[in-house]
Amino acid sequence: MSDLTQDSKLALIESLTKNNFLFRGLDPNLLSDYLNSTPPILEKLYSNRPIFTAFRPDISLEYLYVTIEGGPIIVRSTPLDRIISITYAGSCFGMRNLPFSFGNVSRAFPSLVEAYKTADVAKIPLSVIRDLYDNSEMFRDRYGLLFELEEKFQYHLLNCSTYPPQAVAALLRALIYQERELGNQPQSNGNFCFDLPVDVIAKACQLNHRTVEQVIKGMKKVGLLKTSKSSDVSGDLIYVINPEELKEVYGATRDKVSWWPLR
Repeated sequence: MSDLTQDSKLALIESLTKNNFLFRGLDPNLLSDYLNSTPPILEKLYSNRPIFTAFRPDISLEYLYVTIEGGPIIVRSTPLDRIISITYAGSCFGMRNLPFSFGNVSRAFPSLVEAYKTADVAKIPLSVIRDLYDNSEMFRDRYGLLFELEEKFQYHLLNCSTYPPQAVAALLRALIYQERELGNQPQSNGNFCFDLPVDVIAKACQLNHRTVEQVIKGMKKVGLLKTSKSSDVSGDLIYVINPEELKEVYGATRDKVSWWPLR
């Protein structure tokens, strides 16, 4: 692997085969052989800087991005500046812009992809992805599921009504479904934890910041969420401690959420 020491090579392979949904459980020796022939690139993505613009006409990527640590990585659509995708460590992004598999038929309007917070990623060459896809049924199935999860995430966002509690609950349900399917969550205590700044919630749900803050306050008051500022300097960590009752808010009409003061 170019620009990688032997130790960093082994660390990357261990991280991929243990922690990343797409590569988890693969034979480390097999993955090492593929990556030796076509080396990956390790890269640090800095917050609020564009990574690439997705879905530009006749332009494709040459690498699949694997998020190792940090983030989240977001996709912002134009012209409404709405966040339509959120990727955390343990998953991948860029599949829909590879001239390969479902990427050949997955098209959308140009959208900005950026790291909302600093993230460490590995850029895996397309040739490696092709070889793994051709030779591993498990890899093929998971690769297809990544596309399915992106569609289902946006489906949840379609259910973001103008009623703020339901809009925020829709986003949280989308993240719960996504991270559970990826095998990243829940935590050992059954809670779901998300690095989810108010600004990200606002742009995903098309709400203003003050309204989002009031919804989170209400959800904490009735025992759906909690925060842990003592261990979270940024104050952006949200713990969903009652995901089942959150479903009721997700499917609620105005007269069913008694704790929201505005009618």
